[in-house]
Amino acid sequence: MILSMVSCKKTENPIKYSRGTFPDSLINIPDINSQYDDYNLDIHVLANYIPLVFSSNRGSSGGQFDLVQGTAEYIFDQGTGDFTLNGEMTSEAFLTSLISKANTAGNDFGPYRLYSALDGYEYLIVSSVNNDGNLDFFYTKNLPYFGTSVPEVNGPFPVTLLNSGSDEAYICFDTNQDSAYYASNAGGNFDIYLHKKPAETNMDTWLSLDYESSGKADVLNSSSDEKCPYIFRKIMVFASDRPGGIGGFDLYYSKFSSGKWGTPVNFGSPINTTSDEYRPVMGGDEDFTNTFLMFSSNRPGGKGGFDLYFTGINIAK
Repeated sequence: MILSMVSCKKTENPIKYSRGTFPDSLINIPDINSQYDDYNLDIHVLANYIPLVFSSNRGSSGGQFDLVQGTAEYIFDQGTGDFTLNGEMTSEAFLTSLISKANTAGNDFGPYRLYSALDGYEYLIVSSVNNDGNLDFFYTKNLPYFGTSVPEVNGPFPVTLLNSGSDEAYICFDTNQDSAYYASNAGGNFDIYLHKKPAETNMDTWLSLDYESSGKADVLNSSSDEKCPYIFRKIMVFASDRPGGIGGFDLYYSKFSSGKWGTPVNFGSPINTTSDEYRPVMGGDEDFTNTFLMFSSNRPGGKGGFDLYFTGINIAK
């Protein structure tokens, strides 16, 4: 009789980390930055794959700023705990169509993409130099992009509701899309302004209304410049050159609680330096213990001019 033996030895579980953690070290996003200025990015998070749209003057060798596209992708090894961030400049068909509509003959800054569940359309809002030399908001509109069929992109159309004759830039919305925040120098220096959106009004209808003045988000502002607001869940991040910072423009965050924004907090070092830090955006992943911050800085040690950086942060709880 032949006996067969089956091993009962337990196989070691290769998963040592059930959830990932974004590292708090600063990562210069690989294969994205150039010797020129790369900043003002917008992100569209799809799990660990992040399409990027940002402003760069690389196409004019340091002159005009246009929107360009790329991707960032992160990998977390649950066995070793190693985190890897990869980047790549891309020419994806839909983003190529979208960017070609949004770019103008002048400088184009501060792209912001959103999907409106109210009307089922996607929007891209950009701040571009108008014929008078001021920054105005313009928007494009398209059906969501699924599969291989690239939807038609309509626009750009002026955001007549908010364009004042001064500089308007860096719009964002809260989670409910009932409040728009943006930067304007209508009062002299740049401040963060707030404009409420009626819940039942379609996005394009609202953006195209006649001009109406906005109120300042006073707790966020100082006697210096505040720019680049961006909201993730109940956190706003923005840039300011107010007194008390490390130097130049620093990045700050404010938490929304009990119906109001809290006193802004400086991120401190190593996120902020004596150089300029600009246009912060936040993102997250349910499989990670913390959130991440992406921003631009002209600090020493980069590829040249402003570079795009990535780091993990722990302020969202």
